[in-house]
Amino acid sequence: MGTVRRLRPVAGPSVVEAIDGFLATLDHPETAGTRRVYASTLRQVREHLGPATPLATLDTPAAATELVAWFTGRWGERAPATFNRNLDTLRSAIGYWREQDWLAGDPSRALRRRGRAPDRTRALGRAEITALLAREDLPLRERTLWRLLYESAARAGEVLALDVEDLDLRNRCAKVRRKGNAVDVIVWQTGTARLLPRLLKGRTGGPAFLTDRRARVPLAPADVYEPTGQARLSYRRAAERFTEITGGATLHQLRHSALTHAAEDGANTSTLLSFSGHTSVASLARYARVSPEALRRWQQRRDPAIRRR
Repeated sequence: MGTVRRLRPVAGPSVVEAIDGFLATLDHPETAGTRRVYASTLRQVREHLGPATPLATLDTPAAATELVAWFTGRWGERAPATFNRNLDTLRSAIGYWREQDWLAGDPSRALRRRGRAPDRTRALGRAEITALLAREDLPLRERTLWRLLYESAARAGEVLALDVEDLDLRNRCAKVRRKGNAVDVIVWQTGTARLLPRLLKGRTGGPAFLTDRRARVPLAPADVYEPTGQARLSYRRAAERFTEITGGATLHQLRHSALTHAAEDGANTSTLLSFSGHTSVASLARYARVSPEALRRWQQRRDPAIRRR
């Protein structure tokens, strides 16, 4: 007669307890955005594995193989950036669980990050830019920010860091901090010059671009407009609003478009370096690539059949 052996129970937290424990490490104002993104991914992991399932079951080869298959099925057909973002989230959680000795191995080790194909159409068309910047139904803050970004070709972070005192409204320029903390000057055109005074409403200090409401967490005094308690508009929120309103475009595409259009209009290398804030000509290469729109115009100008009409 065979010997009956008692199976050793799987120790450690359940899946839901492990996820909650990891997310608790991100429960700080400065990590609120990261926590929200991670929670969305891990909620799907929890639903797949089952909240009451012991986390330690992921140390079994069968469970690890099944997790990899599920993850690939769930995000394998998505863009590389989306796949990688979710994989990074899962691995951050796994890393924490291993530090707590809740897992011995990495059940995601068979997954590989995916390379991103180069996007050669990042510049928005001129007609698209014109239509976007002419929209009267959008909030004044967004209209001013977007036009300033396009007209100056500045990075969004550089513009959002501006205080009212940095703006030279009379001369249509401002000093910004470029990468490496270098001080540089950006210049804008009539469109921005007309909008900025309306946005500032006579303010003489504080961040140039403010949130809609009072700050809900303590911030550095330099990032708050004291009379109203409004905070400096964050890059994350500004980027979210742009993508939401445009249906998928990114805030950086305004800068990319400005530089591409300037190159198409014949701006020389020295001008493009000043316009962009780059110190290396090599950095301009991706912006100097002409847009499909400009390529079509060039082909039309040299098409023999069209020239004979």
